[in-house]
Parts: sequence; structure tokens; C-alpha cells
Amino acid sequence: MTSDVQSAVEGLLGAYESKTPIEPIADQFADQPLSVAYEVAQAQVQAWEKRGDVVKGHKVGLASRAIQQQMGVAQPDFGHLTASMFHLEHDPIAPDLYIQPRIEPEIAFVLGEPLRGPGVTVADAARAVDFVLPALEIVDSRIRDWKIGIFDTIADNASSGGVVLGSTPVRLSDLDLRLAGCALHVDGELVATGAGGAVLGSPLNALVWLANTVGPLGVTLEPGHVVLPGSMTKAFPIAAGSAIVAEILGLGSVTAVVGKDN
Repeated sequence: MTSDVQSAVEGLLGAYESKTPIEPIADQFADQPLSVAYEVAQAQVQAWEKRGDVVKGHKVGLASRAIQQQMGVAQPDFGHLTASMFHLEHDPIAPDLYIQPRIEPEIAFVLGEPLRGPGVTVADAARAVDFVLPALEIVDSRIRDWKIGIFDTIADNASSGGVVLGSTPVRLSDLDLRLAGCALHVDGELVATGAGGAVLGSPLNALVWLANTVGPLGVTLEPGHVVLPGSMTKAFPIAAGSAIVAEILGLGSVTAVVGKDN
């Protein structure tokens, strides 16, 4: 690990601890490949694992055109989901867990078989999925004011924050992922609509992309793991006291509640 990578890792881990964002780090890595950003992210995951956290899945970020336009990037990325990131539906989430949180509606895959690229096809991915769930992802940036480019968000574990899963598992064969419409409500107000087809044409394509991207890095998508394929809408800011509901056609609804400040 180079001194620049070590400095970036320490800065991002420090932001998690202090809940104080840092300045963008991309300028420190001018002309460096994105593999270096993933090295920074992986080092943070290893640090969390040493503290007892456990990887429970992965997320694909920046998968929809709406999110790419919002963030000013042109390609997906991926991050790790750990056990500490998962919150129970309707159980108030402590507002001080995050720095500048936003929320996104997604269709979560739960795997029943391992997936490892390269060479994974749509057929392979569909066969590996045990069931799907409605989900809300809380994205958060340790970079000040969300001033992120692709290098910054990759290094920051794809801006991962938290996950709330719904409780209505549905078999993949019982749902058309592309046509699954979504309505997102924040504090009772309809803020966005979308559909599964906004995610790389189909969320299943995002799962294929993920397996074929992490496979050459020595990573297998494990049975029981959750994969978030990407948001169906733009991300929306949330705050203490917020209540968020995503209704997804064919999957039901999922609700996240942010606790009030003490």
C-alpha cells in the first residue's frame, strides 16, 4: 500500500468515526487507474472486518441514467455491504449514523447459488437468484458536499451507507424486473417514480456486470448475500424524523424510518 493510498484510507475511516466529511481525494491520484480507488475501498472493508464486521453482499452504484446524471459520472461502480449496514424495516435508524444521507429505491437480489465471473451470463445470474425483495438503500458520502467524481465514490465504498429490506420475498420468475414500477414517498409526499428498466435496462444486467467485474478481483458473490443492483430513481436527501416508503409493483412496499434527534 502506497503512502497516498494509506492516507486516503485513514482519511475516509476517520470520516466514518468523526462524522465529519473530508475534501475530495481524486486530486491526490491524478492519472491513477480506478483500480487504485478500489484498493482504497478494499482496505477499508478489511479494517471493518478486523473489528468484527462481516460482508453480507454488494451494491452496484451509478447504474441508472438518473443517478449518473445527478452525480456527473458515466459508468457504474460497486461497493461492499456489511452486516452493520442493515436495518430492520420500521425500526428507527439513528440519525447520527450518517453524514449527508440520501435514499434510493431498489430491487434487492438474494442469491441462492454462488456467482463468479468472468463469463457470467444473464441465464447464469437468473439461475443464481433465490428471490428478490423491495429495498431502500441509504447512500452517504464521506466526501464534503457530495463533490464526488468516479474515483472518489469508488474509494468511498461506492457511497454505501445503509440498507432496509422489505419482507415480501418474490421469485424472479413471478416478476418482470424491467416493468416493475416504483413510487417513492418521503414524509408522505410522492417525490419520484421509476421502473426496473432504468437500471442498465434491467436490474439483472447489473447483477451480471457485478459478477463479471468482481470475479477477476478474486471475489465470489456468495449464496445468501444481498445484491443491490442500483436505484430506479434519483437519490433524495433524508433527515432526522423522515419516513420513506417505496412501493414496487409486484413486490409490495418497504419502509424506512429515521429516528428523531435527541
